[in-house]
Amino acid sequence: MTVPERRQFEIEHTSEFRYAEPARGSLLVLRLRPRQDRNQRLLEFALRVDPASAAVSFEDSFGNLCHLANIHRKHGRTVVRASSRVEVADPPAASGHLETASWDAFAAAADPVRYWEYLNPSRLAFACPALDSFTAANGIRRGADPWSSLRDAASTLHSVFTYEPGSTEVHSSIEDILETGRGVCQDYAHVMLAIARSWGIPSRYVSGYLHGEGMSGEQSAASASHAWAEFLVPGSGWVGLDPTNDTVADHRHVPVAVGRDYFDAAPTRGTVFGGGKSSLEVRVSVAEADRSRPQQQLRIERRALHPVVPTPLLQKTTSDQ
Repeated sequence: MTVPERRQFEIEHTSEFRYAEPARGSLLVLRLRPRQDRNQRLLEFALRVDPASAAVSFEDSFGNLCHLANIHRKHGRTVVRASSRVEVADPPAASGHLETASWDAFAAAADPVRYWEYLNPSRLAFACPALDSFTAANGIRRGADPWSSLRDAASTLHSVFTYEPGSTEVHSSIEDILETGRGVCQDYAHVMLAIARSWGIPSRYVSGYLHGEGMSGEQSAASASHAWAEFLVPGSGWVGLDPTNDTVADHRHVPVAVGRDYFDAAPTRGTVFGGGKSSLEVRVSVAEADRSRPQQQLRIERRALHPVVPTPLLQKTTSDQ
């Protein structure tokens, strides 16, 4: 049996919000802590907010461990720095025979109650005439088996769309990339979600990071966070596909948060009171970990771990893609 490749990465994610005028206060929901699952182990995590804020952890309705930072005094900027060290392995399903699962098996696994959020349209990923025209024009359809159909669809998106940072915004729906053919990773993911859900496959959005290794098809920005999609595969659980890079999610992918679409898994999202016009600068680095450096003790906060869904009052801050 082949032993899955395991790699360690150190990730630095800095989001700096600047305000034209001093803000009276701000409230941020942060989804920056990498997930722990069968393929990924979180070794270290540290979160710093300036101006200083005691960020409270909570678990949202999608199982993401988030932090809530509340700044009560005047400030001209907010800087959020998240540092992580993770160990990631290629998922066993990535090298398996996923194409053996039939459409009937997929349908039996897609419980319409349990997976309601991942089977139905969301704000940014939905069926529409533009999607119908696009799939018909590019031959995207249900094939002999679900997994091969998903892989073919992802490859088609990779070849047909043009990856162009700045061509869309964080709130862009699939209609934008379907009209122009240009977008970024979250747009590719949203189109994949809309297609898979139209086939009755539970599908969820994943935000995280990609460690570029120069493999064929890689085209994501090295200084930004990344996004892809996961699909519920009978017998294998959630399996990721990255249409931006035309690949199955593997050891290069570091998942952080999941949801119906970008709005549920945005790295940073919140409200600022006052401040006038705001801007956001994001800096991300993903590098091979120095295994000779001693690991810091991982402190996992367990406060307020009941589902919490903060309601944004005024979203003047932008979020990184």
